[in-house]
Amino acid sequence: MSRLTHLDSHGQARMVDVGDKAETQRVARAEGRIRMSEAALDAVESGDSKKGDVLGVARVAAIQAAKRTSELIPLCHPLAITSVSVDLHIDRALASVVCTAQVETFGRTGVEMEALVAVQIGLLTVYDMCKAVDRSMRIESVRLLEKRGGRSGHWVAPPEPPASA
Repeated sequence: MSRLTHLDSHGQARMVDVGDKAETQRVARAEGRIRMSEAALDAVESGDSKKGDVLGVARVAAIQAAKRTSELIPLCHPLAITSVSVDLHIDRALASVVCTAQVETFGRTGVEMEALVAVQIGLLTVYDMCKAVDRSMRIESVRLLEKRGGRSGHWVAPPEPPASA
């Protein structure tokens, strides 16, 4: 395993210096899911949530979160994001809502954290909007799926074993 880049030679936290890195197109894609009861899933699907359009609000929250990642994660660089796309869909087989986020920029550092934060906040928004129906929901399987650009090039996550119902 490589050394932790956010620690200096004395083990102190630091923001990585990206000044000498080349500007390249950077793309990251992440996903996660929130499992819930059938009643909560029905409310999401039918639009009967008392707070409104669950998936629409969660999509906007995820996009906003990607843009504000450097305010939430202390050592992240503020980035000029060029694109954020978020997909939320219902997976009836696993009684869940799946969130996938793709973030892009042209810069000196990647957007993996932005994609991961977008997914987490999108799923937390689903929780917030559905908690009146099901407080036992659980967020799980949040992970980076792919990143492109930069010195390390293209990386794709290994396939995840099938989830059990």
